[in-house]
Amino acid sequence: MTFDPDHGAPPAPPPSWWRRAIDRVRAFRPFAGRAATAGARRSVWSWVWRAAVVVAVLYYPVGALVTEDIDDDPQFAARGATPGESRAVATAAALVTREVDVHTWTPMMPFFMPSGLLDNMPNFQRGIMAALGRFSTELMDQLGRTRGSSQTDRDLEQARGFLNEQPNIWIWQPSVSLMPSATSAQKYRAGRDKLLAYNKRLGAGQAVFERRADNLQALLDRIANDTGSDSAVIDQHIIEKAGDLFDSRCDDIFYFNKGRLYANYLLLRELGVDFEPIIRDKGLTNAWNGTVETFRTAAQLDPWVVWNGYPDGFLIPNHLAAQGFYLLRARTQLREISNILLK
Repeated sequence: MTFDPDHGAPPAPPPSWWRRAIDRVRAFRPFAGRAATAGARRSVWSWVWRAAVVVAVLYYPVGALVTEDIDDDPQFAARGATPGESRAVATAAALVTREVDVHTWTPMMPFFMPSGLLDNMPNFQRGIMAALGRFSTELMDQLGRTRGSSQTDRDLEQARGFLNEQPNIWIWQPSVSLMPSATSAQKYRAGRDKLLAYNKRLGAGQAVFERRADNLQALLDRIANDTGSDSAVIDQHIIEKAGDLFDSRCDDIFYFNKGRLYANYLLLRELGVDFEPIIRDKGLTNAWNGTVETFRTAAQLDPWVVWNGYPDGFLIPNHLAAQGFYLLRARTQLREISNILLK
């Protein structure tokens, strides 16, 4: 570079500290940090709500599938019954334990629980408890007392009250009270405990279990009445709704009957042991076994979908009609045994 006297000396370069200051000013962006933070927050919330949607979608169906267990095991039996105790009472108590404690008592579950989505299992459990409620009533009125004029067993009286409670009571029922209440499951557990207490006293010779023919006959008549009532419900529903492919109530009826048939099958099987001398002396062994087998067969009906087609339909079956056949057959067999016990 040459020096030009007309234009004077060349400007001196700015000092390095000045260059650094200018660079800082140019790089300064007051809202850049806030924008980056807001973007990060939007990204986090985007993932959060997506995860919430996935959980909500899976919560009901997966939870319901995990909970549902329509347990119709024909080999189910009570364990630990000692000589002198009633096998039927022990089985009734064990069945309450299985449905309330091992499985979930679904009829009382509110809508926000996954099991509140279920339909078939709650009706199956209602049917089981209906049979156990009937048995506890007859146990108190007939089997657990010497004669009609004798005192009612206190444990059986309380068991009858608890086991006949409504099945759908949760901890809070605004239609009844604004205060928390005992749930159906808690009441059934209390009823179970009373049955076990009675059975222990029975094994110790401190309670009564009258193994008389008239007591057994009275119990069978009550079961036959319930069976006939269930068949009448089926008959009325077929008259009103046969052929309706969108019938949403037919499976409710089917699984309630299935539950009652299953519980009665277990009770009758064990009553055959409790009353074995009377059944043998009356020559009823074959008839009794045949009746128990009818209840077992009816309780094992398990269609993939319950259809209420026309009784003479070609493509769509009517599972209620099939179940109704076994109900009427079981009722007829119970009446035959009852008539023989009267002689």
